[in-house]
Amino acid sequence: MKTPPQCPRANAYAERWVRTLRSELTDRMLIIGQRHLRHVLAEHIRHYNQARPHRALNLSPPRPPATVIDLAKRRRTRRTPILGRLINEYERAA
Repeated sequence: MKTPPQCPRANAYAERWVRTLRSELTDRMLIIGQRHLRHVLAEHIRHYNQARPHRALNLSPPRPPATVIDLAKRRRTRRTPILGRLINEYERAA
């Protein structure tokens, strides 16, 4: 079934995804070509589906539960830059 033209509520999931991509990625980055765009989109999709905090999960990333680490001894955080430091992923270091 085709969506009607100029009707943003007809496909709300796609509209939300495009808005998220624009605000978090393409508005902040200069895309050089099609190959660069594919690489950037693949990296952002990986981040979005694996490491981004989700409200439905109480702002936890959708990862399988990790092993329990005793944080009484250390409280360090490790940062992993994604897409040339446009996005950063944080996790507790062991």
